[in-house]
Amino acid sequence: MSSPHVIVVENAEAVAHGALRLFAAAAEKAIADKGSFSVALAGGSTPKALYQLLAKGPATQPKEWPFDWEKVLIFFGDERCVPPDHPDSNYRMADEELLSKVPIPTWNIFRMRGEIDPNEAAKAYGQSLKQQFGDGGLDLVLLGMGKDGHTASLFPHSAALAETKHRCVAHFVENSTTGKSWRITLSVPFLNRSTEVLILVAGDEKAAVLKEVMSGPSDPSGLPIQMIQPVGKLIWIVDKAAHSQLGNFAHNL
Repeated sequence: MSSPHVIVVENAEAVAHGALRLFAAAAEKAIADKGSFSVALAGGSTPKALYQLLAKGPATQPKEWPFDWEKVLIFFGDERCVPPDHPDSNYRMADEELLSKVPIPTWNIFRMRGEIDPNEAAKAYGQSLKQQFGDGGLDLVLLGMGKDGHTASLFPHSAALAETKHRCVAHFVENSTTGKSWRITLSVPFLNRSTEVLILVAGDEKAAVLKEVMSGPSDPSGLPIQMIQPVGKLIWIVDKAAHSQLGNFAHNL
């Protein structure tokens, strides 16, 4: 388990551009090493900006990307229990901003089925992950961080934090970003099997919790993002606004 690497950049746009370079590098390496690249996408405005950048490349400069989209396998870190065309769907956002705009085969996209029974959806997704990865994990996981320290759909003091066996779990969240709602999420143990985890944070509204996460006492139940400790690399890309309450322990990208 490696120590987290924190990269501070100017603003939210720079966070997306930094993530773009790391995404492309991870994809190139994985495809060269083993013929495919597996990545779990995240919801939220900061990942959305990354997806928009990724979508531009194949359309305007098809030779720019050092990887083949046909060898990319798309997974999701979490999903709201809504149909795939619902405005709250993480899949819908990723599809509109990225997946429908790049030459990736539909069978390479593994969607969490938010429209069916949550527990059945989580079970099916977990079985799919087991089939794909066995006892291994994803090449890259993209994550964000909420103002309460949650990541994916791992919310403070929620039942999903206690999951130790399954790769994916469904749970009813009392205090989520969309109110009381069912969520499906990758579990902490499975996330921590990843070769690389990239956490994207932007905005001064995240500054207080980022300081608490980085320099405060360990409180994994109250700050679930502290539980993300992958066997591979853990990289944070944060903008100056989010980093404003912390010291100079990072370097610029």
